[in-house]
Amino acid sequence: MSRNLSEGLTLAAATGPSWRTRLGILRRILFRDLSTAVGITVIVLFVLVALLAPVLMTDDPWAINRRPNGTIARLDPPSRAHWLGTTDLGRDIYSQVVVGSRAALLVGFLAALMTTVVGTSVAVIAGYFGGWVDDLLMRVVDFAYAVPFVPFVIILVSLLKPSLANVIIAIALLYWRSSARVIRAQVLSLRERPYIKAARVAGAGPWRIIYHHITPNILPLAMLYMAIGVGWAIITESSVSFLGLGDPLVISWGSMLNLAFTTGAMQRAWWWVLPPGFSIILLVVATFLVGRSVEEYANPRLRGEV
Repeated sequence: MSRNLSEGLTLAAATGPSWRTRLGILRRILFRDLSTAVGITVIVLFVLVALLAPVLMTDDPWAINRRPNGTIARLDPPSRAHWLGTTDLGRDIYSQVVVGSRAALLVGFLAALMTTVVGTSVAVIAGYFGGWVDDLLMRVVDFAYAVPFVPFVIILVSLLKPSLANVIIAIALLYWRSSARVIRAQVLSLRERPYIKAARVAGAGPWRIIYHHITPNILPLAMLYMAIGVGWAIITESSVSFLGLGDPLVISWGSMLNLAFTTGAMQRAWWWVLPPGFSIILLVVATFLVGRSVEEYANPRLRGEV
C-alpha cells in the first residue's frame, strides 16, 4: 500500500498545469479587456468578409465597368453604383477590397501557423534533449538570424513563380527563428522543474513528458508568437505585392496599392489608396491588440501572479 501511495504522490507531483486550465486563463484575459475585445471583433469581421465575399461583392472585381455613355468608368469617385469608386480600368474598388481580405488572411494565418509549429518544434527538441542536438539546432537558428528577412522573402519569391503559396513558404522558411530561441529558453527552465523530474522518476518517456508537461507550459509563448506572426505575415505579403512580386492572378491589398502607384493615381484618386491601406492597418493593429493580451497570458508578472 505504501508503494502505491508513493507512486500516486509521484504522479501527482508530475502533473503540471492542464490544457483546460491554460485555455481558461487565456479566455478570461482575452475577453476582459476592451482593446482586446475590439481586436478580436475586427479579426472576426474580416474573417466573415472573406468567407462571405461572393455575397458581399457588388460587382465582379475583375470586370471593366462603363458609364451610361459607354465610356470606361476610369477613376470614378465613390458613388451609389460604386461605393468606393473605380480603378483606372473601371474596376470596382469595393469588390476588390472585399476579395483582397482573403489573400491577407490566408497568408497571415497559414504563414503564422507554419512558423509557430516549426519554431516550437525546434525549440522543444533542442531545449529538452540538449547536448549535440541543442548545439546543432541552435547553429541553424543562428544562421537563420544572419539572413535578412525582407530581402530573403523578396529574392525567393522573385526567383520562384509569384504565388501566395511561395510567399507563405518564404515567410515560414525564416520567420520561425524568433520563436525558436525564446521558447527554447523556456524549455530549458521547465525541464529542471520538480514535476518534470517526478514524471521521469514515474517512468514517463520523453515524448509523453513533452506533450503532457512541456507543451502546455510553452503554449502561451507559442500563441504569442503566432498572434504577432499573423500581423507580420500580412505586412510582408502586402510589401511583396506592392513591389510587384505578388500573384498577378490574385487580388490583394498590396497589389491594389501597387497598381495605384504605378498608374500615378496615388495623389489624384484617394479612394483607390485609402481603402486597401486602411484595411491593412486595421487588420494588423487588431492582431497586435490580441497579441498584447496573449503576452499578458504568457507573462505572469503582467497579470499580477508574480
